[in-house]
Amino acid sequence: MSQDESRWARWVRDDGSVVSCTEKVKVMNENLDELVQMAQDLFEDGLLMEVSESQMRDVLQRLVQSVHNPYQK
Repeated sequence: MSQDESRWARWVRDDGSVVSCTEKVKVMNENLDELVQMAQDLFEDGLLMEVSESQMRDVLQRLVQSVHNPYQK
Protein backbone atom coordinates (compact mmCIF):
# COMPACT_ATOMS: atom_id res chain seq x y z
CA MET A 1 0.00 0.00 0.00
CA SER A 2 1.39 3.39 -0.95
CA GLN A 3 1.50 6.34 1.42
CA ASP A 4 -1.14 8.03 -0.76
CA GLU A 5 -3.55 5.18 -0.02
CA SER A 6 -2.95 5.16 3.73
CA ARG A 7 -2.67 8.82 4.70
CA TRP A 8 -6.28 9.08 5.92
CA ALA A 9 -7.69 5.74 6.85
CA ARG A 10 -8.00 2.13 5.98
CA TRP A 11 -11.44 2.39 4.44
CA VAL A 12 -13.84 -0.36 5.48
CA ARG A 13 -17.42 -1.31 4.71
CA ASP A 14 -20.13 -1.76 7.34
CA ASP A 15 -19.35 -5.49 7.41
CA GLY A 16 -15.69 -4.75 8.24
CA SER A 17 -14.28 -5.75 4.85
CA VAL A 18 -11.67 -3.44 3.36
CA VAL A 19 -12.46 -1.14 0.43
CA SER A 20 -9.46 -2.03 -1.72
CA CYS A 21 -10.36 -0.48 -5.07
CA THR A 22 -7.52 1.94 -5.81
CA GLU A 23 -9.80 4.45 -7.51
CA LYS A 24 -12.31 4.46 -4.63
CA VAL A 25 -9.52 5.00 -2.10
CA LYS A 26 -8.05 7.75 -4.28
CA VAL A 27 -11.41 9.56 -4.52
CA MET A 28 -11.98 9.30 -0.75
CA ASN A 29 -8.53 10.70 0.00
CA GLU A 30 -8.87 13.51 -2.54
CA ASN A 31 -12.28 14.46 -1.12
CA LEU A 32 -10.84 14.57 2.38
CA ASP A 33 -7.88 16.68 1.22
CA GLU A 34 -10.34 19.19 -0.25
CA LEU A 35 -12.50 19.16 2.88
CA VAL A 36 -9.49 19.72 5.14
CA GLN A 37 -8.39 22.70 3.05
CA MET A 38 -11.89 24.20 3.10
CA ALA A 39 -12.23 23.65 6.86
CA GLN A 40 -8.79 25.16 7.45
CA ASP A 41 -9.69 28.22 5.36
CA LEU A 42 -12.98 28.61 7.25
CA PHE A 43 -11.22 28.24 10.59
CA GLU A 44 -8.51 30.76 9.74
CA ASP A 45 -11.02 33.26 8.32
CA GLY A 46 -13.04 33.01 11.53
CA LEU A 47 -9.98 33.61 13.66
CA LEU A 48 -8.97 36.59 11.53
CA MET A 49 -12.48 37.98 12.02
CA GLU A 50 -12.00 37.56 15.79
CA VAL A 51 -14.43 34.66 16.18
CA SER A 52 -13.61 32.55 19.21
CA GLU A 53 -11.43 29.54 18.44
CA SER A 54 -13.59 27.32 20.62
CA GLN A 55 -16.73 28.47 18.80
CA MET A 56 -15.11 27.75 15.43
CA ARG A 57 -14.19 24.23 16.58
CA ASP A 58 -17.70 23.68 17.92
CA VAL A 59 -19.28 24.79 14.64
CA LEU A 60 -17.02 22.47 12.64
CA GLN A 61 -17.83 19.54 14.94
CA ARG A 62 -21.56 20.25 14.64
CA LEU A 63 -21.18 20.38 10.87
CA VAL A 64 -19.70 16.87 10.86
CA GLN A 65 -22.44 15.60 13.17
CA SER A 66 -25.13 17.07 10.91
CA VAL A 67 -24.06 15.12 7.82
CA HIS A 68 -26.75 12.56 6.99
CA ASN A 69 -26.65 9.29 5.08
CA PRO A 70 -28.98 9.51 2.04
CA TYR A 71 -28.36 5.80 1.33
CA GLN A 72 -29.39 4.47 4.74
CA LYS A 73 -31.23 1.16 4.41
